[in-house]
Amino acid sequence: MDHITLKKKLSTYLTEKGRLKNVSDDLLYEILCSWEEWTGTATDFYKSIGFTHRQMAKLIGKAKKLKREGFAGPSEGFKEVHVEGYEEVSAPNGVYLSSPMIELRQTNGQLIRFPQVGQLLEYLKKAS
Repeated sequence: MDHITLKKKLSTYLTEKGRLKNVSDDLLYEILCSWEEWTGTATDFYKSIGFTHRQMAKLIGKAKKLKREGFAGPSEGFKEVHVEGYEEVSAPNGVYLSSPMIELRQTNGQLIRFPQVGQLLEYLKKAS
């Protein structure tokens, strides 16, 4: 997200004393996404949106907690994943199995292969 837009959105939550109060969950998630994508220093990030690290620390902490609890963000929801080169086999109970390995492609393009479903589940638990 553009930092100017983020700055304007955040300014609507400023109190008369200059504190950020009652920031919406959607905006918290947008702040976290922008912060995670930022390649510079944290101080430069805070300066680019016009707030100090003291003002943003609590908001980023709340956003991380939302993400850990499964908040999907304003524009995100369920995303279907297609695995190329593997057949899907439908089991009678509706469970779908993929043969021979499970592949997970991360947003940075890295591909991770799991030979067993249990290993994939353990990885997803640790990653969230």
